Amino acid sequence: MVDKKIGFIGCGNMSKAIIAGLVAAGQVTPENIWVYDRKPATNKMMQEQYGITPAASAEDVAREADILFGAVKPNVILNVLKDIANSLNKESVVVSIAAGVTLDSLASVLGHDRKIIRVMPNTPSLVNEGMTSVTPNVLVSHEEAKEVVEIFNGFGKAELVPEYLIHSVVGVSGSAPAYVFMFIEAMADAAVLGGMPRAQAYRFAAQAVKGSAQMVLETGKHPGELKDMVCSPGGTTIEAVKVLEEKGFRAAVIEAMQQCMAKSDRMSRA
Repeated sequence: MVDKKIGFIGCGNMSKAIIAGLVAAGQVTPENIWVYDRKPATNKMMQEQYGITPAASAEDVAREADILFGAVKPNVILNVLKDIANSLNKESVVVSIAAGVTLDSLASVLGHDRKIIRVMPNTPSLVNEGMTSVTPNVLVSHEEAKEVVEIFNGFGKAELVPEYLIHSVVGVSGSAPAYVFMFIEAMADAAVLGGMPRAQAYRFAAQAVKGSAQMVLETGKHPGELKDMVCSPGGTTIEAVKVLEEKGFRAAVIEAMQQCMAKSDRMSRA
């Protein structure tokens, strides 16, 4: 259990996922989770649901928290953090969930002597299957970074990633659920074309993707080897693989991700 106070400024879906993960995993006592959202009803609801401590202001959260999550929109996070910078304790770790906001930008409003971590979770965090990158600045200790990794491991997986790889994280994790949803939808469409009811088609397609992903993670085998295990000589699967190759399936995915990463890079420089 983390013997620290953890604060949240902003309590949207991602904050709720983190808080739910913390409480479910028993990582921190609910009373030591401080929450301030600009909607009073949200603060009250989180208190009733999880037993957290609602705060009267963002400054109150900043004064109390050992680990402070800035979980507001990217276009307002710098202003919000600037307003609470003087309320922070010297040893507090500030964790930003705002996409596209660099460590240097965060330090410019918090101070260059602050411990700051950028994280990038993805939407499967909402169903306890998230993938999160954790990027600390040089002032964050190994133990402090490890604590934040463990927080995100509570509802998925998390790994330390250097900031220069953040655009790759956007492409392969942050934005990736959208590509996978499109793939599931396309497979279900084909099953419907074959006569399967729509709802059943979605279940079969989604479970096939979920199970295949689990095989990659659990077996440690190369995806190509796992693909070969399904492709019987002269069978149905290799026929489908042949068409996907002819239509440029791999190339389309790679090009789409390259464009995604390039856009992420341009946005971070704007």
